[in-house]
Amino acid sequence: MIRKNITINDKELFIETGRIARQADGSVLIGENGTTVLVTAVASKGAETDKNFFPLFVEYREKFYAAGKIPGGFFKREGRPTEHETVSCRLIDRPIRPLFPDGFNYEVQVACTVLSSDQKQQADVLGIIGASLALNMSEIPFETILSAVRVGIGDDGFILNPTFDEVDEGGLDIVVAGSDDAIVMVEGGANEISEEKILEILDFAHEGIKKFNAFQREFLEECEIPQKREVPEPKSDSELLEKLRTDYTEEVSKRNKIEGKLNRERSLAQLTREAVEKYSEEYPDSGKEIGGALHEIEREIVRELIVKDKVRVDGRGLDDIRDIVGEVGVMPQTHGSALFTRGETQSLVVVTLGTSQDEQRIDALRGESWKKFLLHYNFPPYSVGEVGFFRGPGRREIGHGVLAERSIRPVIPAEEDFPYTIRVVSDIMESNGSSSMATVCGSTLALMDAGVPITKPLAGIAMGLVMEGEDYAILTDILGLEDHLGDMDFKVVGSRDGITAFQMDTKISGVSRDVLAKALEKAHKARISILETMLETISEPRAEISPNAPKIIQIVIPVDKIREIIGPGGKVIRRIQEESGAKIDIDDDGTVQIAAVDKEAGDKALRMVEAIIEEPELNKIYKGIVKSVVKFGAFVEILPGKDGLLHISEIANKRIDKVEDVLNVGDELEVKIIGIDDQGKIRLSRKVLL
Repeated sequence: MIRKNITINDKELFIETGRIARQADGSVLIGENGTTVLVTAVASKGAETDKNFFPLFVEYREKFYAAGKIPGGFFKREGRPTEHETVSCRLIDRPIRPLFPDGFNYEVQVACTVLSSDQKQQADVLGIIGASLALNMSEIPFETILSAVRVGIGDDGFILNPTFDEVDEGGLDIVVAGSDDAIVMVEGGANEISEEKILEILDFAHEGIKKFNAFQREFLEECEIPQKREVPEPKSDSELLEKLRTDYTEEVSKRNKIEGKLNRERSLAQLTREAVEKYSEEYPDSGKEIGGALHEIEREIVRELIVKDKVRVDGRGLDDIRDIVGEVGVMPQTHGSALFTRGETQSLVVVTLGTSQDEQRIDALRGESWKKFLLHYNFPPYSVGEVGFFRGPGRREIGHGVLAERSIRPVIPAEEDFPYTIRVVSDIMESNGSSSMATVCGSTLALMDAGVPITKPLAGIAMGLVMEGEDYAILTDILGLEDHLGDMDFKVVGSRDGITAFQMDTKISGVSRDVLAKALEKAHKARISILETMLETISEPRAEISPNAPKIIQIVIPVDKIREIIGPGGKVIRRIQEESGAKIDIDDDGTVQIAAVDKEAGDKALRMVEAIIEEPELNKIYKGIVKSVVKFGAFVEILPGKDGLLHISEIANKRIDKVEDVLNVGDELEVKIIGIDDQGKIRLSRKVLL
């Protein structure tokens, strides 16, 4: 067994191997304070796959026992991955995937399991460091040292690997992964931070990454690392490839300029079929190789066009944004809706407003929490002209939804200003690049259409990169093809005043600070331009919410009055809801929410609640109901559950012999409080009002 410890920026980290999960190709325990993660790496021993993508599978699971908890629900065991676990899988996958060598096409699985949690330290960045170690100490041909850090902010500046509470308090949560030379992945959110501050954060993070990388090297020097597996030579027929270059380069270039994504793809697919048929006798069973070769020719053409000629396949310049069309109120019965179209990417976004009963309960290692703002993203197969199964959301859909939710959360109003649960759903109707950023733009429009008083409108843009040697080109508003054939996908979201979220992935070994700085500068200009176009559709939130949405009235009552509103067995609150038609929620702190689509119903329920909590006031006039008649007067209910005595001498201006001559049970009358004794007994008068 090998174990080493290090302290970096007051954070104590340990790494251990050789004691647990020894049959995996690579296995490490990695921990910080009371949080411990097991990370394993295994590659298949059989034949390589024939898939046209690298078959890397990353799993991240949090065991409830890690925090001394038993899972909720009927089965009392961990089930399908939570949203947080799914996002963590993607967070670990994205920086390591581009660092595997080309040609290695064996299935690889990296599994990260949280075995212990102090409920303070976050475990996902430990998973990235652990993945680097497990892969490097194995026979799998992965030889780049990679680390990740999370950056928060406090009173004294940036915090390396902050706790949950430090992230919440500072409002900054950014994860950066990289090697010694470059940054490979960035993911994070902030409260309108400037581009200059982001570059400072990246510099701070990279210094921490280098320290963790050095610690990994020290640890690996003590490990007995097996011989790395050979990387198979790429399967290609050089003679066939050269023939295809000669015969089809001009035609591929011509068809790449066809307008419209689907038209372009159909034409290139037809060209592939023609080439397969042409070479079927000379090169039998080479259909797949021919398709791959033509795709490589297309890649070379597109990249050369961008880097050398500064022109893109759809004819745009490097900084040009596709045409934008925004529409609001497109679905009449919803609470708010928008259709955002940017070129061939289109998002239909619908907002639904609910009450506190619609909040989402989150059961996690950190503890139980509730969410009042939800954003869900769906990517149906018809959005790209394909046939597919309609199942639950996949990792990509969950990841895009979380990115959009993180982007918009900073501008959602505080609960005391807008006491609604807000659900936003983005259904992608059409996709050709940057559907998550279309979701952000469409969500901003839909929220304003719903009358949600967001603090500022937001827009998002996806930036790309094509790098050939020392030459490179940064692209604004990338197409799906440019994402596929390019080297970087950098999404940036923000208002006019700052960035709220960003995400960067690469297909190369990393990106320099200078490239990121230029990409941020171009993204800022694009964001402002998109915002100006969006605000032509709707410039500010509507003054009132949709008539289809529930109207919520929120008041705070004394805690000792909660029991009176609920009543024995809930009798009183049920009566209020039945008589008014409104729905009432009461929190333990005395916050009362009254929700009703009909304003009159809400107002009636409010009056009934206020009557219950109201204290009788001396000299105030009330409209009461006679509850009982006695020889010396009548008891009149002036407030729910509060009676006063109307003495026979205070009923009329003249002497009466019997109360029943003037009043009977059930009569309504106005009375004035003329006395309240030390025991709270109330004396009423009708005579003074006559």
